[in-house]
Amino acid sequence: MSSLEVADIFRRHGADYRHQHAGHLSLEQLKAMAAIEHCRSASLGGHVLQCESCEEQEISYNSCRNRHCPKCQSMAAKRWLEDRQAELLPVKYFHVVFTLPAPISGIAYQNKSVIYALLMRVAAETLITIAADTERLGARIGVTMVLHTWGSALTHHPHVHCIVPGGGISADGQRWIASRPRFFLSVNVLSERFMYRFLEELIKTHARGELQFFGQYTELADLNVFKSWLEPLKDVWWHVYAKPPFARPETVLEYLSRYTHRVAIANSRLISIHNGQVVFKYKDYRKKGGYQKRTMRLAIDHFIQRFLMHVVPTGFHRIRHYGLWANAHRADNLTTARDLLNFVLPANNDEVTPQDTATFICRSCSAPMIIIEIIPPNHQPRAPPNYHIARQVSP
Repeated sequence: MSSLEVADIFRRHGADYRHQHAGHLSLEQLKAMAAIEHCRSASLGGHVLQCESCEEQEISYNSCRNRHCPKCQSMAAKRWLEDRQAELLPVKYFHVVFTLPAPISGIAYQNKSVIYALLMRVAAETLITIAADTERLGARIGVTMVLHTWGSALTHHPHVHCIVPGGGISADGQRWIASRPRFFLSVNVLSERFMYRFLEELIKTHARGELQFFGQYTELADLNVFKSWLEPLKDVWWHVYAKPPFARPETVLEYLSRYTHRVAIANSRLISIHNGQVVFKYKDYRKKGGYQKRTMRLAIDHFIQRFLMHVVPTGFHRIRHYGLWANAHRADNLTTARDLLNFVLPANNDEVTPQDTATFICRSCSAPMIIIEIIPPNHQPRAPPNYHIARQVSP
């Protein structure tokens, strides 16, 4: 199995790429490249671990914790999953996906913060509005949403994954209204509403002077030209997809955690660098009714360009909560929902066991390991480093 990582590609070719594209990379992209290059290396420092049982030693270098780093997101996803466990309700959950048409993706790349935020807000509003319609579900719902900007081949493909419980609280707050067992809301109704509201809000955003246009889109700076350019999009299908409900409430968080902290490409999908090209696995969704696993070859510069395309602006929240789960009233609404469903949270066991306090475990004998030495950043350790990072268990 290949051990190739995005970090390896950046370390070998990042400097040349930055030199060739000087002045054309954003500060966020430069920071992401630097973080990934230095992740779990001596430049970030670390610590020497020693097993309490067999006394074997390992060197563990610090993580960069950049949210675009493929190596740093698994632990972040696990922590997020643990924090969300107490918010589960004993109901079916649905997964709904909203996708922007390809022409909008082009201007979205030039206006990431504005259009990504608009995509998330309008998708949430669409779900909440249609669910509140008494001819549909007639309930107030909660939505957890995650933004993704990539397709499997690293193309720019903005879409949002929404997880919603199969039901909601009645308008008067007196009862829980459940959806049909395997049906939440009509995707045709959702798609039409999503298209209408997104285009409406996009034109308002342009009128306020919040959009910028470059290159082939320069002429769209004129509002009338922009409106004409959008007109044909009213006749195309705005992809809204609703997957079948999850089998168990617990499954939804395990599933969603794989989306919340996913990056554009996982290291496990990389195969090799060969003849100046990066070879990686991807899924071809053009096959009707499913997808086909394929391999793709991209020139190294093109691969780096596609990866950096998905670096989101500083401070942009890719995970958001709407409706009942909006942060201001989430706790109160969760309590109300549990009461209406006659659901009592399991007792929380706060006792701390020895395993709970262990941070690292030995690769040889699985006994706890302790830190015996701190390695400062940019400092060579006193022994050749062992690049096998110690396995961690959550505190």
